[in-house]
Amino acid sequence: MADDRDRDGTEIAVAEFHKKIKEAFEVFDHESNNTVDVREVGTIIRSLGCCPSEGELHDLIAEVEEEEPTGYIRFEKFLPVMTEVLLERRYRPIPEDILLRAFEVLDPAKRGFLSKDELIKYMTEEGFVLVQPLKSAGGAAFGMTSQSGCCLLCCLPSAEGG
Repeated sequence: MADDRDRDGTEIAVAEFHKKIKEAFEVFDHESNNTVDVREVGTIIRSLGCCPSEGELHDLIAEVEEEEPTGYIRFEKFLPVMTEVLLERRYRPIPEDILLRAFEVLDPAKRGFLSKDELIKYMTEEGFVLVQPLKSAGGAAFGMTSQSGCCLLCCLPSAEGG
């Protein structure tokens, strides 16, 4: 009985994922022929709530590309791979509390924002210095402009290698 409920729950989740994946894919299927430009795949994946690194994105694209790359990705190949990614909850974004702690390192005055000049300074003049405080804050990111969601974010590998 419990197995039936688990299976039904999984089937419902898969159906929901298929719908979301199809909707996201169709936004970039400009020719309405079930293909998208390979350069749009990262945007599609991120629109589905996943945040793969550039290396992970490259691997994912290699998995869904044709044997002889055409520059386009077919929906039929993208759907099962992306469904698996979503079911396994791969490439989850950095948790909000970690991002907030990282932001607080950059905003010791607790104003809730960084000015454009501060952001430019952190990203161009103090980049190497900045890495250490963010790692100690548990962070894997730097460069936010606002706590309320308007941000520029540069990701770094965590100290644990993740």
